[in-house]
Amino acid sequence: MDTNASGDFCYAMEQDCIKNLRCKPTFREAGVRNYREQQLMRHHWVHRRRQDGKCKQCGKSFQQRFTFQSKEIIAISCSWCKAAYHNKISCFMMQQIEEQCPLGVHAGIIVPPSWIIKLPRKGSFKSSIRKKSRTKSSVKRKKGSCKDIDIHRPFIIKPIPSPLLKPLLVFINPKSGGNQGGKLFHKFCWLLNPRQVFDLSNGGPKMGLDLYKKVPNLRVLVCGGDGTAGWILSALDILNLPSPPPVAILPLGTGNDLARTLNWGGMNQSARSYAMLKMVRWNVSVEPHLGAGEPEPGEEEVKDRLPLDVLNNYFSLGADAHVALEFHESREANPEKFNSRFRNKMFYAGAGGRDLLKRSWRGFSEQIKLICDGVDLTQKIVDMKLHSLLFLNIPRYSSGTLPWGNPNAAGFEPQKLDDGCLEVIGFTYSSLATLQIGGHGERLIQCREVVLTTEKPIPMQVDGEPCRLAPSVIRISLRNQVNMIMKPKRRGSMPIANDPPSVPERLRIQVSRIGMRDYELLNYNKDRLRAASVPVGMIVVETSVNLEEVRAHINRLQEDMMRSSENVESNYSPLSKKWCYLDSTTAERFFRIDRSQENLHYITDISSEDLFILDPEMTLKGQLDKNSAVMKENNFTSSKDSELVFTFSMPVTPPKSPSSEPGSPSNPTNTPTKPFHFTTTGEKPKPLSTTDKMMIDASKRGDLRKLMELHETGRCDLLCTDQYGMTALHHAARFGHKEIVKYLIKNAPPVILDMVDYEKGQTALHKAAWYQRRTICCILVEAKACLSRRDNQGNTPRMQALRADDRDLAAYLKSQEHFQMVVSEDQETAV
Repeated sequence: MDTNASGDFCYAMEQDCIKNLRCKPTFREAGVRNYREQQLMRHHWVHRRRQDGKCKQCGKSFQQRFTFQSKEIIAISCSWCKAAYHNKISCFMMQQIEEQCPLGVHAGIIVPPSWIIKLPRKGSFKSSIRKKSRTKSSVKRKKGSCKDIDIHRPFIIKPIPSPLLKPLLVFINPKSGGNQGGKLFHKFCWLLNPRQVFDLSNGGPKMGLDLYKKVPNLRVLVCGGDGTAGWILSALDILNLPSPPPVAILPLGTGNDLARTLNWGGMNQSARSYAMLKMVRWNVSVEPHLGAGEPEPGEEEVKDRLPLDVLNNYFSLGADAHVALEFHESREANPEKFNSRFRNKMFYAGAGGRDLLKRSWRGFSEQIKLICDGVDLTQKIVDMKLHSLLFLNIPRYSSGTLPWGNPNAAGFEPQKLDDGCLEVIGFTYSSLATLQIGGHGERLIQCREVVLTTEKPIPMQVDGEPCRLAPSVIRISLRNQVNMIMKPKRRGSMPIANDPPSVPERLRIQVSRIGMRDYELLNYNKDRLRAASVPVGMIVVETSVNLEEVRAHINRLQEDMMRSSENVESNYSPLSKKWCYLDSTTAERFFRIDRSQENLHYITDISSEDLFILDPEMTLKGQLDKNSAVMKENNFTSSKDSELVFTFSMPVTPPKSPSSEPGSPSNPTNTPTKPFHFTTTGEKPKPLSTTDKMMIDASKRGDLRKLMELHETGRCDLLCTDQYGMTALHHAARFGHKEIVKYLIKNAPPVILDMVDYEKGQTALHKAAWYQRRTICCILVEAKACLSRRDNQGNTPRMQALRADDRDLAAYLKSQEHFQMVVSEDQETAV
């Protein structure tokens, strides 16, 4: 398969693929004796003409061939664990072929081939029921239904349960998201076992769910829009499993309201952790209204039932459903004109504008009767002159808007997915028009049962599926609860504490920029792009703002920075007028956001941690260095930040540093050293010198060479703090620069470990725990950073890790906190 414009195919040239390539084994043949045997998993080595990353043996990068017709094999890679070696005897030894394959970083969610058993055809020598095949009944099955069995049930699953394995079942709708699903299908087949990835356009979800229904710890991933998610949930209902698997969503649709509610954003995102919750679903039953008048001649065709009888997200009728019906009918007539998310939204805007001018539904309130939990709201609807009604099960609606408004509105309970309540909201044309710019509808009631009677045919929609329904009596009642997987809220930003309930939720987000040169060279390596980014500053925005509004915040931030640094040397130029946003949430790379479409994207659509922007005119006075040579000289080793090394040995107390003793050169006044608001004389901190600012700047960017140069020349103070009271160690811990942290611990006085900032009273360990810098936490703990110190909110580093939803890190910090306390008590007893 042609994978990109360079002509590079999946493994080999197109002509050689079928002849020379042996596909990786995804199942095993049936045998009476080996059903429950755990078979050894072997590597599946393939030749690659193009390979990213580094050789596992020598650690050097793979040399890329830029000639499209080159057939030279540069790498040998395992298609399961993705380990890659240079095509050399010194790197790849033949005996490695026999090694057991660990299945790589996704081993916990891959279905091993040994679990998938291919059923033999009945009557073959492998079948254990050969005797029965001779009976007349089996002959009949062979002539009739045996073929169906072979087609619909070619495999069975024989799992070997393990608490460490949580197999993932993937369903992809290739038509969602402008045909993005087709590309994702091949991506998931490469990352996982192809037998656990299903194309919904080929038979739907029933076969896959039925095949894997008995697999323990199963998780389901739905790649598509909200309609696709509802399809999977309905299929799970039909199976009626005693413990249905939880469902996660990789959003590819136009609205993605359920995905936004579960914090997956508006487009595809990734997450390393998750939480499970129960979501209520509702039955929607329809009966004809016999007392309604006869339809007028010339009326458009009406239906006697709704497209769906289950409500997951919302049910609406009136003006907004009329626009959805127009869109549906136009797309059915000309599907080629509706292959763009932007065009779809423009159609909705145009159709809504026409309805507003015509005021087609000004008599809507007189055509319905509404009773909620026994309360008749019909007169209230007439008095408000509403044009639309919405029954909402989730907070989001119409591509991420919040029609209920303030989640803590006076007189109402907060919106929840598991509370068994529907929010009933009314709209006029004016409130519908302001919905996309932060407006909301008229809150009517929160209820558990609805009886709605219509007198005339009215457009309606259930979870985005519209129709024109004949006069009916519609009843909405509780159906069940399903397990959904929710992504924890963004970790790279901090909620603003102590906001009043009337103020929408706000976030403090770090903005970082990337130069065009780095973007072009490192675009397929997201980790290296993050490392090459340069911090711009922090902004505070509401969670529901679009990118056009965020641009104004970033421009104001830049103006403030320029005013505050007029007389200080800066290591990089100000933002140019040509900067644009980068979407950092996609699985493969960073994508640019067109400036004309910024008003269509929310900040949660493109950012899961820091907010990245691309500045084509960004220039650095000092070339950013990756410091590999310097690291080797200083015996620094690098490891993945996600790896957590648990060290439970009793710590050894280091000798006191002269810098902390009264009368030492760093404390000439013989006053006790106070890490909080630390100065050498106990006075108010002085403004940073140019060299100290350069040193702080180098710690933010991870520029070890610059930091060493400034320190070795004696021109900077490693204990200096910026205007927020943050040291270089604070910044290095926050941005994940492990080598900088090691260098500062080795060369700065030990007091730097427990210095706290002015704003939050946090140490570097607090910062590392909040941003889940696991390796840095281990480094700081081994250096004897205080684990019991509390910040201004009363949180220890362990509590910060719990707030960040990293329970493994919190458990590690708790154990080390205990050992630190024991050692402290022993020392006091000895004294």
